[in-house]
Amino acid sequence: MNKFTRKTSFEQWFSLINSSLFTELVESHQLTRYTKKLYMASFVKLLLYAGLHETESLRALSDAVFSEELQRATGLQSISFSQLGRRINVIPTVFFQTIFLDLVEQIHQKTHFQTRRKMTRPLKIIDSSTLPLNLTNHKWAEFRKNKVRCQVTLAPGFHGKRVLISGQSSFDERH
Repeated sequence: MNKFTRKTSFEQWFSLINSSLFTELVESHQLTRYTKKLYMASFVKLLLYAGLHETESLRALSDAVFSEELQRATGLQSISFSQLGRRINVIPTVFFQTIFLDLVEQIHQKTHFQTRRKMTRPLKIIDSSTLPLNLTNHKWAEFRKNKVRCQVTLAPGFHGKRVLISGQSSFDERH
């Protein structure tokens, strides 16, 4: 049997959030006001549950609270989807951003990111673009059965303070 169950993953995810930072953010953004039993810790646990179980809506999340396992984890017996909606509307984006960046910093510390970054060549830019052709200038694009694809690959690099870009291109004829 797989030892990495959803229950243990759920508990492990929440335990990684810095509790002092979490409390500080809740207080600084005044998220402790009257909440009808939906405190921030319970709400964040519900959001983690929703992400882990790919819950499609707030209504489905409020229905999921009837699960005994989720009731034990969140400390909630029931919650309406309208309460969830009101709660999520008052939480500023910077609250989640700060928690996310703190988790990224923890990952960097545990994986020795800065040391490894100095030893390897970092990836700077990833982009994929599809450019539509202007049919006024490229009338062949509308009626030709044969099309051409152009792929350009650029690899930026640094030499001192100068940015060097090396690249290659290829063309494919499509039928």
